This record gives sequence, structure tokens and C-alpha cells, in this order.
Amino acid sequence: MPLTEPQVRNARPRERPYKLYDSGGLFLMVTPSGGRHWRFRFARHGKEQLLSFGSYPTIGLSAARRKRNAAREKLMDGVDPGEERRAARAATRADTRPTFKLAALEWHALRRHEWTPGYATQVMNRLEADVFPDLGSRPIADIQPAEMLKTLKRVEARGVLETNRRLKQYCSAIFRYGVASQYCVHDPAAPLRGALKAPPRPKHHKALSRDQVGEFLLRLASYDGEPETRIAIHLALLMAPRTTELRAARWCEFENWRDDDATALWRVPAERMKMKEAHFVPISRQSRALLVELQKHSGRSDFLFPGRNGQEVMSNNTMLFGLYRMGYHGRTTTHGFRRLFSTEANEHGWNDDWIERQLAHDERNRVRAAYNAAQYLNQRREMMQWWADRLDGLRDAAKAKFKEESGD
Repeated sequence: MPLTEPQVRNARPRERPYKLYDSGGLFLMVTPSGGRHWRFRFARHGKEQLLSFGSYPTIGLSAARRKRNAAREKLMDGVDPGEERRAARAATRADTRPTFKLAALEWHALRRHEWTPGYATQVMNRLEADVFPDLGSRPIADIQPAEMLKTLKRVEARGVLETNRRLKQYCSAIFRYGVASQYCVHDPAAPLRGALKAPPRPKHHKALSRDQVGEFLLRLASYDGEPETRIAIHLALLMAPRTTELRAARWCEFENWRDDDATALWRVPAERMKMKEAHFVPISRQSRALLVELQKHSGRSDFLFPGRNGQEVMSNNTMLFGLYRMGYHGRTTTHGFRRLFSTEANEHGWNDDWIERQLAHDERNRVRAAYNAAQYLNQRREMMQWWADRLDGLRDAAKAKFKEESGD
């Protein structure tokens, strides 16, 4: 006969577990410790199985019967309630495991102090646009190389191969972080080497040849645009900095430049440098003269090259458009000035270390970099004065050649 509520309520523990049967496969298991647990027995593919419905009194007799009836309906529909429950539990466990997005956010927070704010934003924007929609909610431990390849192939189809290369690098770094954090055991992006189209090799920035420098300086001297643009282009040629470093330069970063002082120096703070290390740039006599001229135009600003139309500093394209105005579209860039300086200084025989330090290039030999903190300031002062004088010499030679050809 079916159980009654009093029978269930008054069931007492015995020395050994025993069962109180209801109907339709439902029974109450009473344990020696006093526990009263609902069980449902059913057959599936010729095998007897048990399903737990919870414990009394949390689950009363009526509630246990409703669970039994629901399970029997599933069986009639061909659904195994035991397998369904195991799948639900597995899904719940998966939901609590670290996802790719969680690992990516932790990795990004760990690394962002090494990057500029703009680059940190760019990295996150790329992940949100191209990786999180496919893999963000997936447990990072479950992601396989085929899934990673499918995601990157979708980006590759847009033709943005360099972006795709960087995305693969970001994902690989995130998986390595996941391995270190015990979120996963492997990097599924690592086996993709050779499975994606490689971006074209980067082209060198257009640079002037030695024979073109003199004419360029003559055109620059007669530049008919804003004087600040002309001075910025000239300083970029004389000092060989990165354009971003020069555009955001502040007057307070320049020392001993107002007088004819051999110790004149531009100290670029670490936060504005690509490699996040302070950079020291010796100032030649010619550069000092340009700074004196520039102060008449922007001396009241904190910046050497204040921006317009609400911008804090000169636009990224101002110098480039200035070169276009001079007729050098496709012939050179301000970054090409760095290549020109490096070529000329190396051919002249200046020390490689001095040249690389002037260009603020990262030391590729990490062991050597750890021990070599030399700035070579005295040597670089001599080198940069040589460079400024050489530019003057090339300009004067071009001027003399022009006069000779014109018959003046």
C-alpha cells in the first residue's frame, strides 16, 4: 500500500538502513543516523537505476510523488531523467569554471601598466570585437585549437592579417596566463603556427637619400605654412626622435637650451616613451636656435607644439601634411628621418651603441640590457652636433649647386 504522511514522519532509525515503499518505484530510505531520503527506482535499457529526490522533511511525501510522476513522464517520452540530471550538473559545474573572458580580463589588468592607455584600450577593443563573441563565455579549459582557428579564420576573411596576427598573440598570452593560474592546461593557439595567412612584411618608412637632403632643407627653409610645422619637421630631422615624442614635448623637459650651453638636453619622461624608459636627447647648436625661434610662437603654452581646435598637442598628421605641402608625398616621412640618421651615422663609423641609444631602440640582448644602462651622453652630444653640421653642409652644397646651375 502507498505510504501515508504519518508513516513517513514517524519513521525511526534502526541498526541497519531500511526502505519504506510508496508506489510507482518511489521509496523512502531510512538510515541508522536518522536520515530519511527519497529514492526513485526505474529501469532503463534493461538496467535498474536510482534517482534521488532529496530528504524528508525538506521534500514531503506529496512533493516526492510529484517528482516521481515527472520522472515517469520523461521516461515515457524516451528521456532518461538520470542522464538529464547529470548533464544539468555538468553544465552547472562548467558555468562556475573560469571563462576565457575572465582570464582575458585578469591578464589585461596585469599587463596594462606596461602599455600606453591607448594601446591598452586597443587590445581590449580587439578582443571584445573579434574573440569574446565566440569564446568569451566558454570555459577556458575546454577551448580546443579547432575553435581558436575558426575564430581567427573569421578575422582573416576580412583581410586584416596584421590584426589577426596580433589577436593570435594576445590569445596565446591569455592561455599562458590561464595555464599559470591553473585555469587550463594548454595553449590551443600555439599549434596554429602555419594555419593562418601571414601578414605582408612591413615596408620601411620612406626616407631621403643623402643626395636629396640638401634640396629638402632648402625647400624647408622656404616653407610657406605655419612656422611651428616647419620647426617641428626640422627638429625631427636634427634630433631623430619618434614623432609622438616630439609632438607632445613640454618646455619643462628642456634644460640649458637658452644659452650657448654644451650641456643642453631634452629629457623625455618614461611614460611618453615606447619602451617606458626615460630618454635623454642632446641638443645641438642648430636645435637650440630652432627652440629659441619656436618659443616666440608657443612659449606661453606648456607644450612646444600646442594643438588647435580643442586638441592638446599638434595633430599626428600635421608634420606629414607639411611634407606633402613641400612636394614630398610618398618620398619621405618624419619617421624616415630616423632611418636617414641611422644610415648616415653608421656609414660614418659612429659607435652602434651610441646610435641605438639616440634612437631609443630596445636592447635585444636582454642579459646585456640588464647590465648596460649607459647613456653615452658625451659621445652622443658629439655625434648629434656632427649630424647637425653635416645637414648644414649638405644644404650649403645644394645651395651652391643651384646657384651654379642657375648662373647666379
